[in-house]
Amino acid sequence: MRVITGIGALFAFIELLYMVMVLAGANAGNGFYVFIQALARPLALFWPGLFPVSDPNLAVILDYGLAAAFWVILAGVIARFAAR
Repeated sequence: MRVITGIGALFAFIELLYMVMVLAGANAGNGFYVFIQALARPLALFWPGLFPVSDPNLAVILDYGLAAAFWVILAGVIARFAAR
């Protein structure tokens, strides 16, 4: 149960870290940025572009913030079922 919750939290952390890096204007050529981006984009699943908005900062918040919330909720649901 803790493993499932931990994996969901890790996925959400990656999404939030990428979101903060983009909003803070991190150097896109940096190796750490590229590494986190390579993890965050596939983990975002179907969220990027789901809600089209004109403000790029709001788009990042919606795309990756909703993906982070999705992973936390999904991990909680799976952990709850696994505990039964």
